[in-house]
Amino acid sequence: MKPAAFDYLRPASLDEAVLLLARHGSDAKILAGGQSLVPLLNFRMLRPSILVDINRVAELSFLRAEGAGLRIGALTRHHALETSPLVRERFPVLTAAMGHVAHLAIRNRGTTGGSLSHADPAAELPMMAMLLDAAIHTRSAGQERVHAAEAFFLGPLTSALEENEVVTEIVLPGLAAGTGWAFEEFAQRSGDFAIAAVAATIRLERGRIAEARLALMGVDETPVRLRGVEADLAGQAPSADLARHAAEAARDAVRPNTDLKASAEYRRHLVAGLVERALATAVDRARNAPR
Repeated sequence: MKPAAFDYLRPASLDEAVLLLARHGSDAKILAGGQSLVPLLNFRMLRPSILVDINRVAELSFLRAEGAGLRIGALTRHHALETSPLVRERFPVLTAAMGHVAHLAIRNRGTTGGSLSHADPAAELPMMAMLLDAAIHTRSAGQERVHAAEAFFLGPLTSALEENEVVTEIVLPGLAAGTGWAFEEFAQRSGDFAIAAVAATIRLERGRIAEARLALMGVDETPVRLRGVEADLAGQAPSADLARHAAEAARDAVRPNTDLKASAEYRRHLVAGLVERALATAVDRARNAPR
């Protein structure tokens, strides 16, 4: 298998890249890590006449503190997020999630912006963007935009990106001191796409849940935040019964599909177990977190 013929362009700056996208429109596709794009080209599921390789655009490759949060350039590789001490210090749940992304060879090449743009509902980074209230910055030749993560993912492999637009950076606001976290994923084999996964953060005040966040992937057309379950947890004293009731509510809230890997009902069953486990772990870490 090999791709259809295309022209190859390699801009050296973001300005040049967005001008090329504006000039060529739907005939052009961006090449960054290539971990999703190249297989689609090889299967001829995509047939762009032009590839715009942005790997030389150095201004898109960075990872730095922003207040208590982080700014992550679109060309930052998955492995850089997985191994960064800064990420581990501020967002350990993100560190944990990145270790589940495919295999090391893919994490070495795959990019943050590429994963978000691809918008796979069974990929870890879109779910983490939802959990952590990421602001996704994009640019075209005519404008710059900032998207809330929950408004960015529109459907399977469909995002709010326009055809002449590129993700430039992702901004994560800081988590409050004392926030506990958990990441739970179930896949048939290490490196496979998850059948279901759950990420959670919990913040406690005076023995009660001041803030809860729950994000899931692999169980709907996009990654999801369970806002209703979060609201039910807020103000409650953590307990095994509370975690079990939240898990049951999460199971009833998701609308997974049946595919070759698992039935919808099996995915709902997994959601309940993963949510219950994630909440228990996040609460335990919140109780023992420095404040």
